[in-house]
Amino acid sequence: MSSGTGDPRYRLAADNRRARFDFEIGDVFEAGIMLTGTEIKSLRGGRSTIGDSYAAEKGGEVWLYNAYIPEYLQANQFNHETRRPRKLLLHKKEIAKLSQAVQRQGMTIVALKIYFNEKGRAKVEIALARGKKEHDKRQTEKARDWNREKGRLMRDKG
Repeated sequence: MSSGTGDPRYRLAADNRRARFDFEIGDVFEAGIMLTGTEIKSLRGGRSTIGDSYAAEKGGEVWLYNAYIPEYLQANQFNHETRRPRKLLLHKKEIAKLSQAVQRQGMTIVALKIYFNEKGRAKVEIALARGKKEHDKRQTEKARDWNREKGRLMRDKG
């Protein structure tokens, strides 16, 4: 799996930064996404959000729900619905692994980011995740604050 951020060949279209705070991230998968022409053009504009989106298995396929891709202004009447379910393209083994984890272990499939790969194809990075409790979130915040403070102290001393 490749991350869509550090490599210059990848261009980030949408990022779910809150997911790592709200969930414990497990296995990460890269999936293709079926989009219409106006959705692709709108994604390239970079104003889409996936903060509330999730994926679920339905009828042997995985669908991305609640991802917001704004309307493409130049499309007039041929525009797309902004929050429609979108089919994710995965191998059958990956779909089976995702659906088993959701059914047996009570996990959630969260969308982490949408990006364009080196061929210009839109990809979605999804992950199996387990929701964090409130005290886990506080621990994460405390560790992040300490690391930030430690960095400041090291910078000031050195």
